[in-house]
Amino acid sequence: MGISDRKEREKEELREKILGAAKVLFLEKGFEKTSIRNIADRIEYSPGILYHYFRDKNEIFHALHQEGFQQLLVMMKVLNSVRNPMERLKAMGSIYISFAMQNPDMYDLMFIKEAPIHHIHDSEHDDWKEGGGTFNYLRETIKDCMSDGHFQGHQLEPLSFLIWSTVHGMVSLQIRGRCEVIKEESKANIVQDGLEEFYRVLDRL
Repeated sequence: MGISDRKEREKEELREKILGAAKVLFLEKGFEKTSIRNIADRIEYSPGILYHYFRDKNEIFHALHQEGFQQLLVMMKVLNSVRNPMERLKAMGSIYISFAMQNPDMYDLMFIKEAPIHHIHDSEHDDWKEGGGTFNYLRETIKDCMSDGHFQGHQLEPLSFLIWSTVHGMVSLQIRGRCEVIKEESKANIVQDGLEEFYRVLDRL
């Protein structure tokens, strides 16, 4: 390995070290209480070093946000082998909920915190590629459902948005502790039960 290759590897290793520390601190402290300084302290580097890799805290968290979407999309694409589009659509909902419940802090960053979106709007390319890739996978699945005879009389884009926002709304209410209004005997399984009810509605469309 040449000197330039070694330097590039070391640069990538430090970048991953920064992201790893930021993720730990995000989980411990939350976004608002995590700073460039305490990320630097965690990896025992000066704050100035971090600015060689990331412009600010928002850019660091945007990189973590990208990792979350990549992980979710990999989980979704396992469903490529499911030939029935309606079954694939339902499985996507289950995977989405499972991902959110197992990674509530990452989900919060991906879909609720404003910081990553602020970074996107401040960057050269004002679009949300990470969220767009996942939404496009949903859109294409719903399009396949339509080609298979489902959702007749409905429009692709608003229907895709409705399906996404419904599932997102259920997990967001759960993650943010807004399900206390649910009857005690239903609380434990309310998101999964809500998803099953939503599927019954979809089956009638």
